Amino acid sequence: MFLQRFFQPAPHIDRRPQSEWPQLYRSYRWAILEATFVGYSVFYFVRTNFGVVSREMGQAVGYSKTELGWMLTGLALAYAFGKFINGSLSDRSNPRKFMPVGLLLTAGCNIAFGSVHSFGLHMTLWTLNGFVQGMGWPPCGRSLGHWYSLRERGFIFAIWNTAHNVGGALIGIIAAYSASHWGWQYAFYVPAAIAIVTAFYLMIRLRDTPQSVGLPPVEEFKNDWPEKHIDHEKELSSRELFLQYVLTSKAIWALAAANFFVYIARYAMLSWGPTFLKEVKGASLETGGWSAFIYEGSAIFSTILVGWLSDKVDGRRALLSLVCMFPVLGAFVALLYAPPGSTTLPLIYFAIIGAFIYPPVMLLGVAALDFSSKKAVGTAAGFVGLFGYAGTAVQSVGLGYLAQHHGWDVAIGAIIACAVLAIFLLLYATRFKPSS
Repeated sequence: MFLQRFFQPAPHIDRRPQSEWPQLYRSYRWAILEATFVGYSVFYFVRTNFGVVSREMGQAVGYSKTELGWMLTGLALAYAFGKFINGSLSDRSNPRKFMPVGLLLTAGCNIAFGSVHSFGLHMTLWTLNGFVQGMGWPPCGRSLGHWYSLRERGFIFAIWNTAHNVGGALIGIIAAYSASHWGWQYAFYVPAAIAIVTAFYLMIRLRDTPQSVGLPPVEEFKNDWPEKHIDHEKELSSRELFLQYVLTSKAIWALAAANFFVYIARYAMLSWGPTFLKEVKGASLETGGWSAFIYEGSAIFSTILVGWLSDKVDGRRALLSLVCMFPVLGAFVALLYAPPGSTTLPLIYFAIIGAFIYPPVMLLGVAALDFSSKKAVGTAAGFVGLFGYAGTAVQSVGLGYLAQHHGWDVAIGAIIACAVLAIFLLLYATRFKPSS
């Protein structure tokens, strides 16, 4: 099969002299972290741009909130399955090819999306965009899993995970000002152009495994072999990936179930926050864009801190996720009772939600890797992400429907109920430990 041959992992080459290992590892590890960070940030440019201009696009083309919600649902469902399916493919692929191709495909979807005015075409293109967006996270997880060891994982993934926030924050401004100056279509054209340039940068900067550049596995270099007796360098078949590391793992199922409701809370304000502020608080298009910047930017420090803490508490990532959900719940309750006519308090609540929702988003993905193998990181994280984006799909059309027919108070109340369910599921997930 052509795709399988094109994406196949880079072959191992003869090892370089041991005296060269430290310098080469420093250089390549930085390159991998930098490239995956930049690349995944730009994946967000061509995915979360929709929410920033959904109201303006709906007014220009004549779409209701329910129709806009269906587009978000199509994206979320396709992304859920795309992350799962592409995750399995990514575990047996070279990230240096896999990730740039995904970025080029999603850029193409954005260009086409901005060029049509039919609901059917918009729905199809945004759903297709969701599927190819699933080519973003898995190669990053594979790369970091191969280049950073178990005891570094929480902190490194936390740093990398702020790519979500950098991308989401910047696109709020880029999309809003592009649409304000040139029309809503440019909220899709401009990010697509940036994505195309970034794809070529990834082709130059990324590498596959350490062994593909003549270095030993990271566990050997760092003397950090996992306690479990697993051949972590053995390439696995699709059947082994699913059965051995995913479908038979109670821990993975627990994390996935919790992730369903965590993602509802995460994407509620990401997808609908700008619209909520414009309709309920009278915010301008630019203020709506800044809300995304605040929501995402507030998470950068907290995500890194909580990721570092998760390494210090023996990988109890579900426990830290549970703790983070309480401020999220409180901020949503406060948002429900915020007085009308002002954007200041809602923006503060957005900042609190963003600061505390993103650590669980990061930790549950890393926990999936903790309970699997670095050869199965895409499959395990894809499975947990499948549930997360199923939750995103539910909130996309669900909140749109509730806001349209019952008002924003009912919609926010539904998010509060989901946050409570996330807390109970995370409490159950804390019974599992990575060493078990």
